[in-house]
Amino acid sequence: MCCRKVAVGRDGTVLHVSGPHERLVSQLAQIKQVSGVSLRALAGQAGLSSSSLSRYLTGRLIPPWEAVVALCRAVGRDPRPLRPLWAEATRAGATPAPRRNDLPADLFDFTGRETERDRVEELLRTAGAAAVDGMAGVGKTSLAVHVAHRLAGAYPDGGLYLDLHGFTPGHEPLEPSAALERLLGALDVAVPAGLDARAGLWRSELSRRRVLVVLDNAADAGRVRPLLPGAGRSAVLLTSRNRLVSLDGVPPVSLAPLGDDEAARLFGRAAGLGPGEPDEVTPVLRQCGGLPLALRMAGARLRHRPGWTVAVLAERLRDGNGRFDAAFGMSLRQLDDGQRRVFRLLGVLPGAGCDAAAAAALTGLPDGRCAEVLDELVDAHLVQETAPGRFRMHDLIRQYAADLAAEEEPDAEAAVRRVVRHYLAAARSGDEAWLDLEYPNLVAAFAAAVRLGEDEVVAGLPPAMRVWFFRRRGTADHVRLLEKAAEAAGRLGRDRQRASLLADLGFAHAAAGRLREALAAYESVEAADDELAATLALRIGFARRDAGEPETAQARFRQARELFEKTGNRAGQSQALAFDGLVTCALGRPEEAAGLARAALDLAEGPARITGLVALGLATSSLPELHEALRLAGENRLPHQQAWCHSQIGVALRESGDAAAALEHHRQALELLETLAEVQLEIECRREYEKTRTVA
Repeated sequence: MCCRKVAVGRDGTVLHVSGPHERLVSQLAQIKQVSGVSLRALAGQAGLSSSSLSRYLTGRLIPPWEAVVALCRAVGRDPRPLRPLWAEATRAGATPAPRRNDLPADLFDFTGRETERDRVEELLRTAGAAAVDGMAGVGKTSLAVHVAHRLAGAYPDGGLYLDLHGFTPGHEPLEPSAALERLLGALDVAVPAGLDARAGLWRSELSRRRVLVVLDNAADAGRVRPLLPGAGRSAVLLTSRNRLVSLDGVPPVSLAPLGDDEAARLFGRAAGLGPGEPDEVTPVLRQCGGLPLALRMAGARLRHRPGWTVAVLAERLRDGNGRFDAAFGMSLRQLDDGQRRVFRLLGVLPGAGCDAAAAAALTGLPDGRCAEVLDELVDAHLVQETAPGRFRMHDLIRQYAADLAAEEEPDAEAAVRRVVRHYLAAARSGDEAWLDLEYPNLVAAFAAAVRLGEDEVVAGLPPAMRVWFFRRRGTADHVRLLEKAAEAAGRLGRDRQRASLLADLGFAHAAAGRLREALAAYESVEAADDELAATLALRIGFARRDAGEPETAQARFRQARELFEKTGNRAGQSQALAFDGLVTCALGRPEEAAGLARAALDLAEGPARITGLVALGLATSSLPELHEALRLAGENRLPHQQAWCHSQIGVALRESGDAAAALEHHRQALELLETLAEVQLEIECRREYEKTRTVA
């Protein structure tokens, strides 16, 4: 994705257009201007999503050529003169976002299933969907991933994979809202709040792309239905132990255990048997029950024991109590005591998988030794290496390991304590990409820490993720983690930390539009110092203002200003003065409000000036200050501030009598908010939009 900025003037024209990408954006902006319609309307005419068109027009993403053609045709313009410029921008490196590929690796020894494979591929081509069902260990995921790799060329926008954990031991099934959050995040799309909004945006994004989505391990149809794409050329491939017959438009393909011929071929490949070697494998096949998972494990044992014959393997398998225990137990018996201990501990690992560092923390082994053991477990097909350095277990094997740990592993609880402490330390130093990758494991580790009474981890993990959560504030996970963390900090006697966590909890509630809960959280805080008291007063002022209590809000803003002045926090003083100016203006005292706004601007720099500029613009009915605020918000990539600025420009235009122009700015505000989890801000912007509509 291109990250170069394109300067945009107050009238929406593009400035400083030097490179090919900037020149292309300038041409696209002219198309928008010529269209004479809103961004949303133009997107609809061109068959694009409004969020995608916004990224094209702001230079954050170069459009595919088909989108350029669609935009030109929407305004009756010949697209051919733009082709050289588009090609030049592409050659210069401002290319479309790279193809996303989250698929696990294909199995090198995938064998058989030609009939089922062909059926699934046909359904994806014709119906755009298929659901593979069958018993545990029968090879559903392997088939789905194999098909996805075979069809990769037919889906140029990428392949997405998500484990829904429908039957993962020790892991609750992923809720649809959380699943959509991860899927939309994989598309680099800002995630709105609420299941319906997320499902709608997901369908919109897939409608303009050609993506193959693999949703693995679904518990039931109800959890999957919101994740299905709508119209378009994307496709979805599901797997589940249950037959999802109630999903309209998603034909089922059921997998039975492999027949003897296919089972023998798979076992031979896994074992490394040549064509001239003994083929009396019927006893082995019978013990493995035609399940690919068991066949691969049995074959791996034979391959790594060159002194064994197939008959010896069959004899060892007969020592097991059942076909699963036979394959798993036999593989386990070939390991030494240390390797078996690692296997057992992986069964109690919080989360569905881990990297090598987390495995080392879990086991207490040095990194090098742990890596060696993991390699041995991978060779034995007891562990899967889903990506270099990342490991997970098949659900059946994980349950087997967990059962053994419950019976035989005295170190299990201590191991879980070690790994949750590791995740806390890693989160404190991890960057945003690491947090994106490890988020499901961090949530699972947090739950384990709560269960074990690891209050240091419970109290410490949400602050470690504070900046990352700022983009997702108000989510159910965020609120739940903050509530538990505040309780843990109280038990630890850390009043300052507890107060800070409760203040963050209030902010999370407020962003989600839950003002009553926000105020309850704020009012439960006993501020230990002036800085926290100032922050708390400012946030209570926000909530009171949003609740329609300007006088109460003003008192809080003035309290915050005095406290920030005592601590020497100029940025805090500026924000308190600016919001004081906004409520003073709303109370009908524009001259006083203008003085407060100017005082705020004297203390602020860069994007911190936005609130003061808006307050001054509203107090003096001056559009230049409001447009300057909008420019700063766009320049600093603050979409929530851009939406707010557009809304306030709409207010100013409405008050000046230009309701038509005001409505356009209100619409732009709402378009920006479509992809943002800013419920309270959307409430405010919609309220102003409706006011303007009544006078238009």
